[in-house]
Amino acid sequence: MGKATGFLEFERLSEHYEAPTARLKHYKEFVFALTNDEAKVQGARCMDCGIPFCNNGCPVNNIIPDFNDLVYRDDWRNAIEVLHSTNNFPEFTGRICPAPCESACTLGINDDPVGIKSIEHAIIDRAWAEGWVAPQPATQRTGKKVAVVGSGPAGLATAQQLARAGHDVTVFEKSDRIGGLLRYGIPDFKLEKWLIDRRMRQMEAEGVVFKTSTFVGRDAPPALFGNPARESITPDQLREQFDVVVIAGGSETPRDLPVPGRELGGVHFAMEFLPQQNRVEAGDALPEQTRAAGKHVIVIGGGDTGSDCVGTSNRHGAESVVQFELLPRPPEQENKPLVWPYWPTKLRTSSSHDEGCERDWSVATKRFEGRNGKVEKLIAARVEWKDGKMQEVPDSEFELKADLVLLAMGFVAPMQAVLDAFGVEKDPRGNARAATDGDQAYATNVPGVFTAGDMRRGQSLVVWAIREGRQCAKAVDTFLMGESNLPK
Repeated sequence: MGKATGFLEFERLSEHYEAPTARLKHYKEFVFALTNDEAKVQGARCMDCGIPFCNNGCPVNNIIPDFNDLVYRDDWRNAIEVLHSTNNFPEFTGRICPAPCESACTLGINDDPVGIKSIEHAIIDRAWAEGWVAPQPATQRTGKKVAVVGSGPAGLATAQQLARAGHDVTVFEKSDRIGGLLRYGIPDFKLEKWLIDRRMRQMEAEGVVFKTSTFVGRDAPPALFGNPARESITPDQLREQFDVVVIAGGSETPRDLPVPGRELGGVHFAMEFLPQQNRVEAGDALPEQTRAAGKHVIVIGGGDTGSDCVGTSNRHGAESVVQFELLPRPPEQENKPLVWPYWPTKLRTSSSHDEGCERDWSVATKRFEGRNGKVEKLIAARVEWKDGKMQEVPDSEFELKADLVLLAMGFVAPMQAVLDAFGVEKDPRGNARAATDGDQAYATNVPGVFTAGDMRRGQSLVVWAIREGRQCAKAVDTFLMGESNLPK
């Protein structure tokens, strides 16, 4: 795999970033993919390790050693074939996936792991540039009709696989543009939206029909992204018109913070803040956009969504940005003998943090205070964790100036109105109940209704959504035809 002694000869080379002072002036991507020669050297670092744990570390089971070896041997055309054999959208994962495959890399036990994500990024970008990514329409049509509800990565992967199997697929999206949280949940500086549009054109050429601004259910809830659906269709109508329905929406119910002062103006969910900038970048006029310019911004939540709030606030021109987390500060380095090949808990500093942000840990919000209905400060306290339980540190209360507070504490469940409208059974967390194996894989309790992605497993990664979409497509194809040649 790669060069036999490559891991001894070459060091890991990471992708290059535009300087923070420059990238803060725009919302475009600022990561420069490896050159062909750089990717070739990185591919050479892949070891002949016997058991490629990276394959299992990758939720879509990318055949990583093979495409690393092909890049090293300058066989890029076959490299994209191998990559596409397991992953419908490597241009998404090559940009925004946290790369659990690299945590599982054998070389990472005592050295820097192979830069798998950067190699994937380089492969797909070259494949598009060379014209190697083309529509793959089915040679025969089955006459079966499938409705996919939700156009995030799970819905798109399901739709593309089923269309290639010859089924007539229609994707329904309640927002005005296709992409789900890829479109409206991830800032443009991490994923430019023309990448989604490009895949849409490929899928349309393969026969997929997209219907936007259409809510599937009975009573449309307030729009998460500020653009209510213009049309609606009931589950009964959908089931009459289609042989199978796949519910593949995202996890969109944000975790709230029920403390005194929560009702004050200036306290927003992250998904009330981030999509607005995406809409502006798409050309929409939003005169009432929530902006961080000149404000003291506090981001509550230490994950990727919180990091995105930091990056967007800095681009707005915030006066200050503070991000804190309820949990303790993670260690600088993980205990590799203890955690490898699993995803480790360690301190992670994102590109947005590098652009300017004060970070803090073991902090709990006690209340918000303000005047005239507007938040002005946040009252917090230090906490400590003992035996898995949180306790407030005595006499540790403090306050922070706050003109804008962004709640980025994750999501607790998918949209309940959709599941309730279909009569789908739910697990204790409010997700659609469905198994992932056996004769009833990805099937709900409602005949002919399947589910995949965040709607089934809860809030997760784009790479997990793609995996579930592919597996769900195979299950649907088997349900319709009695057997399936689709890969998982």
